[in-house]
Amino acid sequence: MKDLLLGIDFGTGGCKVTAIRLDGAFAGEASEEYPTEHAHPGWSEQDPADWYTAMCCALKKLQQNGIDLKRVLSISFDGSTHNAVLLDSQMKPLRKTIMWTDQRSVEECRFLRENYGEKIFQIAYQQATPTWTLPQLCWLQKHEPEVLKKTEKILFVKDYVRYLVTGIAVTDYIEAQGTLFFDMQRMTWSEELAALAGLRKEQLPELIKPVDPAGVVTKKAATETGLPEGTPVICGTSDSAVEDYGAGAIEPGDCIVKLATAGNVNVMTAKPHPFATTLTYSHVIEGMWYTVSATNAAALCQRWMRDTLCQNEIKEAQSLGTKAFALMDQLAEQSNPGANGVMFHPYLQGERSPYWDPNLRASFTGVSISSTKGDFIRALFEGVAYSLRDCYGTIEEMGLPVKRIFLIGGGARGKLWSEIICNVFGVPVQIPVPGDASFGSALLAGTGAGVFSDCRDAVRKCLHVDREIQPEPALTEFYREEFKTYRAIHDALEPVYAKR
Repeated sequence: MKDLLLGIDFGTGGCKVTAIRLDGAFAGEASEEYPTEHAHPGWSEQDPADWYTAMCCALKKLQQNGIDLKRVLSISFDGSTHNAVLLDSQMKPLRKTIMWTDQRSVEECRFLRENYGEKIFQIAYQQATPTWTLPQLCWLQKHEPEVLKKTEKILFVKDYVRYLVTGIAVTDYIEAQGTLFFDMQRMTWSEELAALAGLRKEQLPELIKPVDPAGVVTKKAATETGLPEGTPVICGTSDSAVEDYGAGAIEPGDCIVKLATAGNVNVMTAKPHPFATTLTYSHVIEGMWYTVSATNAAALCQRWMRDTLCQNEIKEAQSLGTKAFALMDQLAEQSNPGANGVMFHPYLQGERSPYWDPNLRASFTGVSISSTKGDFIRALFEGVAYSLRDCYGTIEEMGLPVKRIFLIGGGARGKLWSEIICNVFGVPVQIPVPGDASFGSALLAGTGAGVFSDCRDAVRKCLHVDREIQPEPALTEFYREEFKTYRAIHDALEPVYAKR
């Protein structure tokens, strides 16, 4: 019986698969991490082979959790955007993929802004920064021109894995908007902007809609993944677009605060609002748009602290059969609001909104002899919350109306961190369930397969709010004053990092 929909998400840090029933009820999930390589400060690369391997491992875990993949009616994919997979004539990757967090293309961005900035913004609705595919490829054009000469086709994270599953090489128009060589008004590739990186039209994939069919599972992929041969595959889209949609943000004025590897503050709108320091994308629901104000490192900071400073918690968690993050939360709960004077700025990979400054670096300040590990962890939680509040300031500057806020991402599952976010923002926060990208992709799988009449219908039938958090007035006022200190420390350290 085909009664399951499968969403497969390729986030910055790992692959997550979620199975839901046709009425949206949660059936099961599994995940598998993959590494990011940082060969030089500011560099971020991933091996495309790791994505497919992680997906196969996650699917195996899903089966071990009791999910029979023979029951899957339809599949859809999503993934982090901006990340170009450069393929040769045999559709084999020519090099590791430069990720959206990579900061190496600073000089290329400066050149693009000085010489083509107005044209790029007019066509692509964005400013050139190292996040985008275009400056990344311009860097390769200068430093590794032989790679671009051998490139026959460009795909993106979820599109490349989907190609390995179906043999069909396509992308969707929302994913394409993450390149900086997409024409936002004509909704097609901009050959003029692509040419700035030396790209030809034939190197770019065909564009389809997120809910369009994109092939079926091949015999080879069925053997490797456990997915039944012939299972329909729906295109899908970028993780940012599908997680907003899957969290219930389907009306103008809905706002998403994302606490995942990176952090976003996304506001849904009825029309595009291009702005110099934000990102502008189409929504999964045709005709709608959303504005993105984003920080480079959110839950990534928590993962970094776990891996570098919490080895004891990792070992203890293994012996207790729990997660190190849970033990870290317990330590943070022992610290007071304000972390007893310790403050953290989460610029592990430079920063996007509102500063767009690749030179910024993370820091702990206010440390004293009495500071504890719990203080450092709580300071990290609060610092990421302040960074997200910094992003929200851009939304306020633009005057975009916000009606309600949904908090999503892995960090939203933590009680303390969610409460800190709520109090720093000073407004009620709803936490949807499941409300993540893989769930949104599962809804697209159902919509593309005809289970739901349209994308809105899928969300209204399937999504639920897990809980709503109310801000505490005294804490909100306390964090409002602390946020001023956070900004002051940024302003003081910014010129220091600019000289290093």
